[in-house]
Amino acid sequence: MRSTELDEFVERVSERTDIYSVVSRYVQLTQKSGRFWGRCPFHNEKTASFSVSPDKGLFYCFGCQTGGNVFKFLSLIENITYFEAVKLQAQRLGIELPQKKYSPEEERRRREEKSLSKINELAQDFYHECLIKTARGEVGRKYLSARGITAETIETFKLGYASDDWENLLTNLTRRGFSPQQLEQVGLIVRRKNSPGFYDRFRGRIMIPINDIFGHTVGFGGRILKTEDEMNPKYLNTPETVLFNKRNLLFGLDKSNRAISTAGAAIVVEGYMDAISLFGAGIKNVVATLGTAFTPEHAKLILKYARKIIFCYDSDEAGQKATLRALPIVQATGANVFIIKIPDGKDPDEFIRKHGRAAFEELIKNAASLIDYHMNYVLARADISTTDGKLAALREILPVVANVKNLVTHNEYKKKIAAALTLDEKLTDDEWKKFSTRTVEKKSPAVKRVKLREEQEPTIREACETILRLTWHDDEIIDYICEIFPQEIFTEIQWEILSRLKECKEQGRRLDQISSEKELSAEANSELSRILMDAPNNPYTDEINTFNDAVAILKRAVLKKKYKAIREQAEKYISSDYETYKKKLEESLKIKREIDSLKRN
Repeated sequence: MRSTELDEFVERVSERTDIYSVVSRYVQLTQKSGRFWGRCPFHNEKTASFSVSPDKGLFYCFGCQTGGNVFKFLSLIENITYFEAVKLQAQRLGIELPQKKYSPEEERRRREEKSLSKINELAQDFYHECLIKTARGEVGRKYLSARGITAETIETFKLGYASDDWENLLTNLTRRGFSPQQLEQVGLIVRRKNSPGFYDRFRGRIMIPINDIFGHTVGFGGRILKTEDEMNPKYLNTPETVLFNKRNLLFGLDKSNRAISTAGAAIVVEGYMDAISLFGAGIKNVVATLGTAFTPEHAKLILKYARKIIFCYDSDEAGQKATLRALPIVQATGANVFIIKIPDGKDPDEFIRKHGRAAFEELIKNAASLIDYHMNYVLARADISTTDGKLAALREILPVVANVKNLVTHNEYKKKIAAALTLDEKLTDDEWKKFSTRTVEKKSPAVKRVKLREEQEPTIREACETILRLTWHDDEIIDYICEIFPQEIFTEIQWEILSRLKECKEQGRRLDQISSEKELSAEANSELSRILMDAPNNPYTDEINTFNDAVAILKRAVLKKKYKAIREQAEKYISSDYETYKKKLEESLKIKREIDSLKRN
């Protein structure tokens, strides 16, 4: 499908879509003050802070700061991509999707992947039927029952059983017309080494289907039932295939994503059975890694649904080391990281079977922050009987705590670390400063920092948002704004929106609600939705006056900063260089007169 065709298709769907009709399918809305209000479906709230503006075609939640157009809403509520949301709405409206023309090679590859996906779906059904309906599956049913896995949970996860037979699945699927080579491609069978032919990869195992985010089966994990079998691994996964990549998959995410969004947090465990047990017990916002280390790709998958990630790995030494390896990866994404340490060296599955859901929820409430967990881990293993041992422990803790920017929290941790290591607070602070300085020096040249929205004075913030709102509707004023105001007057997100509007104007096009979803960050899109929804319905002449007022406010702010800087420079010369002092003073007075003239106007 060509880009122009795609753009026209999206525009056609957008024109025929009423955001109120779409949102009201999911959220009970009440009209008030020209808008519709309801409880946000993306976070728990008691008071309605979720707003829909049909005339502007936008939604915004003042509680969780999520906003955008109708397709953004559908993508979030249905846990699908933006374009899949467009396609979903097109289907509901009866608008036919333009057909993409594939090359012969692309078409062959699409057919092949579709066929391989079908094999996995059939294998899942085969294993599941074997577990729940056959005499062979009795051993699997007994095993799961002993672990507290209910029939409902078995059905939810489509758990199955692979019998001890060497060619059971191979025979079944080749009868259905699939070749052994295709079965080998998806990792279900293995080529024999010393004789021709193939045999089933999974035998004598509980079978756990692994799905992608859309619920398509892309691989399997198998848990062996014969505990005395030391020749085979306890858990066996599908090898890497065109459909299965462990770095990009999290077990259970297709079933838990809605619960993760609602809870605002994801619990990450190590094993399939940990995730299945927690889910079956009612802790549904849980996912598991697939026998691999936690990756940046895993973090990105979770961050689509929640900013809080709670690790709950096994509490033995290996589990704690795995947690420590994962922490820097997640910290780098900006997620809020917490860690649950299971008492008595248990794993999550054992704990919840023994103590139940309420006890596990208590562990969640008491989860340690990333810094506290790392600090406690180091202190439990440090030799603090000597000064050298204390300093070594301090230097091991610093890489994590040095990222604390809040002054109050900084001081709290400084005191806490000094007390734990029985070190003088000044020594702790000195080491902290040394580490921070070394870290800054290692980084690439600093980029001029842009303010966050919370750091703006309310008057300045309102003026910036007024300018953005009017610039969105009239891109002819963008060059003027960018010429007279420095980047520092805006927040990071405000500048992202403004600079994108400028780039679009230079390219001879306008940024609209559809293209903004692709070209702006999620944070910028939500902020833009809020700014546009807050627009008063004023006549054009009033808008011009509002714009001029906003420009005057920002000009004064820039001049005041300049005035203050020049006055400070003048003070340095008051006793050493009177002529320079006089020149600086005259320069500052000129700026002061300019500020006063802006006030009069």
